[in-house]
Amino acid sequence: MVIQRWQSVWLLVAAILVALFCFLPMAYVSAEGPEIMDANSVTFMYPSDNWVMLIVGLLVAVLLILNIFSFKDTRRQKMMTIVAVVLIAVLAACACLMVYGYQSEGARAEWMGSILLLAGAVIFALLAYRGISHDEKLLKAADRLR
Repeated sequence: MVIQRWQSVWLLVAAILVALFCFLPMAYVSAEGPEIMDANSVTFMYPSDNWVMLIVGLLVAVLLILNIFSFKDTRRQKMMTIVAVVLIAVLAACACLMVYGYQSEGARAEWMGSILLLAGAVIFALLAYRGISHDEKLLKAADRLR
C-alpha cells in the first residue's frame, strides 16, 4: 500500500491560482462610442481594488495552504477543501457583481482571462478532494488487514 500525496500538489496549485487571481486584472472598462479607443479610455479592474474580494481571495489561498499540512486528519482536510471551493464560488460571484456593476450606458466591461484562474482553482481543489478520499479508503483497507 502506497499513499500518494498528489492532493498536496493540487492544493498548492489551487492556492497559487487564487493568489494570482487576486493581483491580476480581471476585466477592463472602456468607453463606448465612435471615438478611437486609446490607452486613457480603458480602466483595468483588479480584485485587489475591492478589499472584500482581496480578503476573501487571500483567505482562500491561506486556507488551501494550511490544508496541505492537515494531512493527519483527513475528515478535517476534506471539510477545509469543501469550504475553500465554496469560498472560491463566492469570490467568482463577487467578481461578476463587481464587473457587471460597472456597466452603464457610456461604458462597457469586458472580461479578461484571469477569471479562468478561479475555474482552475476549483478543478484542482476537487482533484485534491478526490485524492484525499482515495487515501482515506486506502487507510481504511489497511486498518482492516491489521
